[in-house]
Amino acid sequence: MNERIRFGLIVLLAFGAALGGAFIGRTWINPPTPVESELHQLLHEQLDLDDNQERRIHQIERQFAVRRQALELELRADNARLAAAIEAEHGYGPQVSAAVDQSHHIMGELQKATLEHIFAMRGVLRPDQAARFDVSVVKALTAKER
Repeated sequence: MNERIRFGLIVLLAFGAALGGAFIGRTWINPPTPVESELHQLLHEQLDLDDNQERRIHQIERQFAVRRQALELELRADNARLAAAIEAEHGYGPQVSAAVDQSHHIMGELQKATLEHIFAMRGVLRPDQAARFDVSVVKALTAKER
């Protein structure tokens, strides 16, 4: 095996190990509480929603679940394209750069969809409920790692 191929394999192995370690650390060792989970807990357990509000929020949640799943599938496809680009280029070349840019685009779309979802739920709340919701949103977004 020539030196270049060996070096490329070592780089790919190290990259894979780093990604795996980061994934394990974030997923099992110290998983962050998703902002959405905190907000849904507040909505459903602390804000005393009436039946109409519950129905409307459940509808918003169902719609968002479909959108989120579609975007997450796109992210998985982007990750596969990124892996293929890394395998093809063995470095940070134009294919890798394009794959990273596409992945970032979809991540941004997911973030926008999440915010639209949060604001749609907020729109269902009474002013007193919305004030508590706003405090929770700001707290969740500015909290340090737990």
